[in-house]
Amino acid sequence: MKHKLEVCLSPALLHLYDTNNCNVVIIDIFRATSTITAALHNGAACVIPVASVEECIVIGNQTPNSITAGERDGKVATGLAYGNSPFEYPADFINGKTLVLTTTNGTKLLHMVKGASNIIIGSFLNLDAVIDFLKKDDKPAILGCAAWKDRFNLEDTLFAGAVASALQQDFNINCDSARAAIHLHEASKGEYLAFLKNSSHYNRLSGYGLIKDLEYCTSTNLHPIVPILKGDKLVAL
Repeated sequence: MKHKLEVCLSPALLHLYDTNNCNVVIIDIFRATSTITAALHNGAACVIPVASVEECIVIGNQTPNSITAGERDGKVATGLAYGNSPFEYPADFINGKTLVLTTTNGTKLLHMVKGASNIIIGSFLNLDAVIDFLKKDDKPAILGCAAWKDRFNLEDTLFAGAVASALQQDFNINCDSARAAIHLHEASKGEYLAFLKNSSHYNRLSGYGLIKDLEYCTSTNLHPIVPILKGDKLVAL
């Protein structure tokens, strides 16, 4: 019997889903889960995701060889050293360091998930690795979109659609949000950046001059790892 696969379109809807004993994929394409994936593939020892800027600063002060980082509304948060761009964490900078990260949407959703078998990080940068993990690990799956301040967004749902589309033969998909995500993915024809150029988050971040980030975050399989939560840390599986 096939396990079910569901898509949660917003953290505000998470309470409607049973996350116990599931593999939950946290999706925040622009830009938290893309940055986490890039940093870990580039050699970060781990990423500690935290909900608040204040907690980020405290943990950073207590953790040797660490970097405090994060954003609020697309900009580096006051009091933190670095932001939420994958370009900020090349191998020659991040290798061996701990990244303490807080973001507007992605880290919030991660801390809301309870009772999951595994919490992993999904982005276009590790698309095939996420698909392979869910296919091989024999559990129900929930694709959790971080959205934008609880409001639906296109980019996270588009990624969920890419994953769900690839797994249609492996899972039971009786979930209209998953079906809608698959239709969205089909409509994109794999041209992710072009498809998202009219989206609200693309317009918001491009207005901050972050077009190169947006291009990078819609590139596929540049960082073929699966970040997974172990205790309070994300590590590369």
